[in-house]
Amino acid sequence: MAKNAIQKIAMNAAENIPYDKLMLSQKNVRRIKDGLSIEQLAEDIGRRKLIQSLNVRPVLDGEGEETGTFEVPAGGRRYLALGILIKQKRLAKNEPIPCVVNRKQETSAEEDSLAENLRRADLHPLDQFRAFKALSDQGLDPDEIGARFFVSPATVRQRLRLASVSPKLLELYEKDEIRLEQIMAFSISDDHARQEQVWERISGSHSQEAYYIRRLLTETTVRADDRRAVYVGAEAYEAAGGVILRDLFEQDSGGWFQDAALLEQLVFDKLKVDAEAIRAEGWKWVEAAISFPYGHTSGMRRIYAEAQELSAEEIERYDALKAEYDKLDADYAAAEDADEAIEAKLDQLGAELDAIDDRPQSYDPAQKAIAGAFVTLAANGELQVEAGFVRSEDEPRSETDDVGEGEDAEGQTRSNDDDDGDGVVVNGKPVNDSSGDDGEEDGIKPLPDRLVFDLTAQRTLALRNALAGDVDIAFLAALHAVVLQVFYRFAPDTCLEISLKSGSFSQVDGLAETSWAKEIAERHEAWERDLPDEADGLWDFLLGLDEASRKALFAHCVSLTLNAVVEPWNRRPRALEHADVLSRSLQFDMVDAGWTPTVEFLGRLTKARILQAVREARGADSAQLIDHMKKDIMAREAARLLEGSNWLPEPLRLDVNEVADDAVDAVAGEMPDEAALDSDAAELPAFLADDVDPSSGEPVTDGDETDQLQAAE
Repeated sequence: MAKNAIQKIAMNAAENIPYDKLMLSQKNVRRIKDGLSIEQLAEDIGRRKLIQSLNVRPVLDGEGEETGTFEVPAGGRRYLALGILIKQKRLAKNEPIPCVVNRKQETSAEEDSLAENLRRADLHPLDQFRAFKALSDQGLDPDEIGARFFVSPATVRQRLRLASVSPKLLELYEKDEIRLEQIMAFSISDDHARQEQVWERISGSHSQEAYYIRRLLTETTVRADDRRAVYVGAEAYEAAGGVILRDLFEQDSGGWFQDAALLEQLVFDKLKVDAEAIRAEGWKWVEAAISFPYGHTSGMRRIYAEAQELSAEEIERYDALKAEYDKLDADYAAAEDADEAIEAKLDQLGAELDAIDDRPQSYDPAQKAIAGAFVTLAANGELQVEAGFVRSEDEPRSETDDVGEGEDAEGQTRSNDDDDGDGVVVNGKPVNDSSGDDGEEDGIKPLPDRLVFDLTAQRTLALRNALAGDVDIAFLAALHAVVLQVFYRFAPDTCLEISLKSGSFSQVDGLAETSWAKEIAERHEAWERDLPDEADGLWDFLLGLDEASRKALFAHCVSLTLNAVVEPWNRRPRALEHADVLSRSLQFDMVDAGWTPTVEFLGRLTKARILQAVREARGADSAQLIDHMKKDIMAREAARLLEGSNWLPEPLRLDVNEVADDAVDAVAGEMPDEAALDSDAAELPAFLADDVDPSSGEPVTDGDETDQLQAAE
C-alpha cells in the first residue's frame, strides 16, 4: 500500500510593487510607538536600504478581483519610513518596494501583523557587544557607530568595554552563570588574568555583588579623588606611564590610579620640587610629607608674618575712606527707602578698605633664618604650607641658658607618647599590630589594647576641647591638682598632667582631622599670635589682660594637660576615675561631641562585637538582620543601623578604668535586658534582610571568619 505523499509548503511570492500602489492597513496591531522612531528608521533605510520586505495583501473589489493596490498589515513602520523619504524627495513615489504578497490569505491580517512582532527575538546583549566590537575592528569609531544605530557614543563605549572582558567570563555570561551587572563591574579592569582571579575568588562565596567585584579589582589602586592623585594630576600620571581604570557604568569620580607605587614616587618628586622652592624663600629648613601626624609641631615656637607698615599717605587715605564709609553708612541707615547708588558706593568703599587691611604680609628675614616650614597635602590635594616654626635647638641662647635634661627650650618635659614601645614601626604603623585580629567568635573578648588606646585618645582630645570651654571647671581641676602636689606629695588622683606634659598621640591615624583637633589648633594659634615674641614680656602681657581673657587662656593651657588615654603599660585607675568625675562635671558626652561608629571602626571589631553593638543599640531583631553576613558587609550595615542611636563603645563611656582592668569579660549571651532596648528592627535592603543568597536562592551559611574575603576600602 502506497504511503500518502506529504504536502509541501508553498511560500508566498515576492514582488516589487511601486510605493504609490501600497497603503497602510488598519489591521496592523502595532498602535503604540516603541523603540526606534520612524524618523530614525527612515535614516537607517536611506543609508542601507531595506533589509526586510513588507508583508502585503491585494485590495479586492466587491467582486473579489484585485484592484492593483495592496495594503500593508505587517511592516507598517517601514512603510511610514519610506513615506518620509519620499516627502524628503530622496525616494521616488513609484519606487519598486520589495514585498511578500499573501494572496492565499490563509491567516488573517491581524494574525500576520501580530506574528511578525511577536516572533522577533531581541539580540542577546553579548551579541550586541560583539557586533559593536566587530564594527570597531572594521575601523568605525564610537561616534560613527552611534550615529548609524542612533545611540550615544558613550553607550557604544560601554558596549565595547563590555566586549573586552575576559572571554572566559563572557562565556559564563552567555550561559547565564554570570549576571550583566557583574560583567559591567569586571569591565573596569583590562587585565583578563586579574578578572579571572577575582571571579575564582568569589565564585564559591556568597559575596558576588557588583560593588564587591569593583572593590576587589581596585583594592591595590588609588582613587582619583585621593589627595595624592589630585596633587599629581591624571595628565602627569599617564605621561609617566600610569594607567587609570575607569568605570563607564557608575560614577567613579575620575576612576582609579592603578600603579600606586608610581603615584607615590610622583608625589614625592613633586613635593621635593615644591619644598625646594619654598626653602629658597629664606627658610632654614623645610620638611615635606604627604601628611604629618597630629602634634608634629609640639615643642616648637611659632613666628608669624607681619603686614607691611602703612605710609603716612596710606594712613591718611585709609582714615578718609573710613570716615566717608561711616558717614554714608549712617545716612543710609536713617533713610526710609533703599538706594542702589548708595549701596554700590558702600560696596566700593568697603572693597578699598579691605584691600588695605589685606595688604601683603611678610616674615622678618632674621626670624626666617632660624625657622622652617612643613609642606604637606591638604585633603583636597592642594599644597599646604605651615611656615614659621622654630625648633628648640635653633632658638637663640645666651651663655646663662641652662636647659635641663629631658626638657625643651620652653622648660616643658618632652613626652614619649610618640614612642610605640617595643616593636618594628614601618611608615608610622607598628608591623606587629594585632589590633585587627578578630579573635574568637564564640564569646565577647576584651577589646584589643591598641583599639582601646585609639578610642580613649579620641575621648581625651574631645574632653580637652570640652574642658577648654568651661573656665570654672578647668580652674577647679587645676586647683585640685596643685593642692595635691603641695599637700599630698603629688598623689596620683588627678587626670591632669599639671606639669604641662601634653601627649601628642601621633600614632593614632586621622586624629588631626577630627573637629576637636582642629578647634584646639585654631584656638592655640589665636593665642600664639597675641602673645609677645619673647618670654620676657609675657608677665606684663598677662597683667594687661582682662579677667575673662586670663581665664580663657588658663583654661586652654590646662586643657592641654588632660590625659584620659588607656594604655596597657601605664595603668592609672585613679586618674581615669577622675576623668569620669570631670566628664560628669562638664556634662560631657562623646555623642554630643560628635563621635559616631564608622564603618572603619566597626571593621576593627570581631563579628560578635559588631552584633553586640547593634543588639545594645537597636535590639535583637536588628542584630538578627545582619548576623548571617560577611564581616565587611556586616560592618557597613551595622554603621547604618547604629546611626543616630547614641551608642558608644565601652572605652568612650564613663568608668573606662573598668576596661583598663580587663573587667569587661562578657559573652555573647550576656546582653542587656532587651526590654530596655529599641526592639524595632531597622529595615535593610531585601537581599540583605533575607537569609538567602540573592543569586542562588540557597540559605546563607556563615563560614569561618578567617576565610572571609576582606577588601581594602
